[in-house]
Amino acid sequence: MDTILPAELVDAARKVVEQNRAIGRRVAVAESCTGGLVAAALTEIPGSSDVFEVGFVTYSNAAKLGVLKISSDVLETFGAVSIAVAWSMAQAALKQSGADIAVAITGVAGPGGGSLKKPVGTVVFGRAEKGRDPSDVHADRKNFGDLGRGGIRLQAALCALELLLPDASAP
Repeated sequence: MDTILPAELVDAARKVVEQNRAIGRRVAVAESCTGGLVAAALTEIPGSSDVFEVGFVTYSNAAKLGVLKISSDVLETFGAVSIAVAWSMAQAALKQSGADIAVAITGVAGPGGGSLKKPVGTVVFGRAEKGRDPSDVHADRKNFGDLGRGGIRLQAALCALELLLPDASAP
């Protein structure tokens, strides 16, 4: 396959497409720090339209507020890189898309933007599934360390794809 994406990312996306196609499940993503990398990986796979519903790239806080309709109170209280915002992004992507499962990614890819509480390499994931109790939060925070901007984005995209697998344990 002729691609500019790393082979491990394409392989992970292929698994997501194949396994979700097998169970008739449609997926959506809401991306911030990965800037559409997850959507790009999914659409690299022929036949991904059987599975991939939509990708929201909401890089700025204004986009998170305007496109995904994240509560300004949640964003201001917890910050963009938080469990609350990742969970809200996943819920919004699920609701707005009609997909069966949605994963959200928000983080600090660097080289700047980090803090003591949220250093470069901090990435938060949220996962929402149709029919699940929205008050049952499925989100996780990971710190990949300072792998460089590309390395952090790649690791975040790989984690997000893993969360879209049917047998993935909730974060």
